[in-house]
Amino acid sequence: MTDSMETDCVVIGAGVAGLAVAARLAADGREVLVLEQGDHFGEGISSRNSEVIHAGLYYPEDSLKARLCIAGRERLYRYCEARHIGHQRLGKWIVAGSSPQLDNLESVAAQAARNGVPLRRMSARALARELPDVRATGALFSPQTGIVDSHALMLSLLADLEAAGGQLICRAPVVEGGSGDGRHRLLVGGDSPCELLADCVVNAAGLNSADLAQGWGGSRKGYHARHYYARGVYFSYTGSHPFRQLVYPVPEPGGLGVHLTLDLAGQARFGPDVEWIDEPDFSVDDGRRESFARAIRQWWPGLVAARLQPAYAGVRPKLAGSGSGFEDFRIDGPGAHGIDGLVHLLGIESPGLTASLALAEHVRELLG
Repeated sequence: MTDSMETDCVVIGAGVAGLAVAARLAADGREVLVLEQGDHFGEGISSRNSEVIHAGLYYPEDSLKARLCIAGRERLYRYCEARHIGHQRLGKWIVAGSSPQLDNLESVAAQAARNGVPLRRMSARALARELPDVRATGALFSPQTGIVDSHALMLSLLADLEAAGGQLICRAPVVEGGSGDGRHRLLVGGDSPCELLADCVVNAAGLNSADLAQGWGGSRKGYHARHYYARGVYFSYTGSHPFRQLVYPVPEPGGLGVHLTLDLAGQARFGPDVEWIDEPDFSVDDGRRESFARAIRQWWPGLVAARLQPAYAGVRPKLAGSGSGFEDFRIDGPGAHGIDGLVHLLGIESPGLTASLALAEHVRELLG
């Protein structure tokens, strides 16, 4: 027989979004339980990204991505400073490697201006002084972009949750969910299978959130949720390099191009590329090294390809397939699916890490 339990609020998924939401709800005095299917928190999307604090340059000004990224960025910097979480406001360069790309660079500058995000324009001559190893016809510099220790961030959010009386339970996958009579019923598998009844639920299950939302019992007729998957591979770069800030090419369809990021120790890594796949797959093919090298050499001719080493892969949950253009976050509350006290987080890819604290506030407002 399956045990039955009751609680106030359940958050499904212990990535950075789930932990941020859970900590925010617990701070209001709610009894919060976080269910994570993995062995530890933060093993999914949140452990497989660039750890970049984005400025909010690229997204349409009326989108959730723009609003939550910009608000979340400032919240995140303040939070990291207050909690002594490793981070640096390094800044990043966006470079146009050829004259035709200058038009794309201008588009980025125009969107950043509409979003109220400051940028510095750099001519090829000025760029040659600032970044002599980069070959480019022009560039933009974003002073608000930075990096963060994402594991330390999640550990701090978990500490906030537990200090407020919340709890994380790992190896507890939610097999099925449904709602009725003002309550939400979850079937939980794993080490201790049970039926869980809750007053509110936030589905922050990352790559699995769309499947869970699509099968949620009691949803309004016609409610639809689906993820498409884009794998991005990262390569680390061994030894020294000449960079002290992040370097990005102009954006490409599906992502931001193969770019250079730095960790807090100054180690360089490149990625991610974009590869559309049918199901989540985190394998890294060393054969992609040459395509990486070709892409990077368009703006850094001095790259030594042999120093590129396979690092890891991430999978982005997209809300539409290849060639679809911009897709916003979906934060589906009762207005979308017709169920009070339930929020589904869908398509939470970049800039989800940056937006996490603002996203948590948005979810709190939806739940009332």
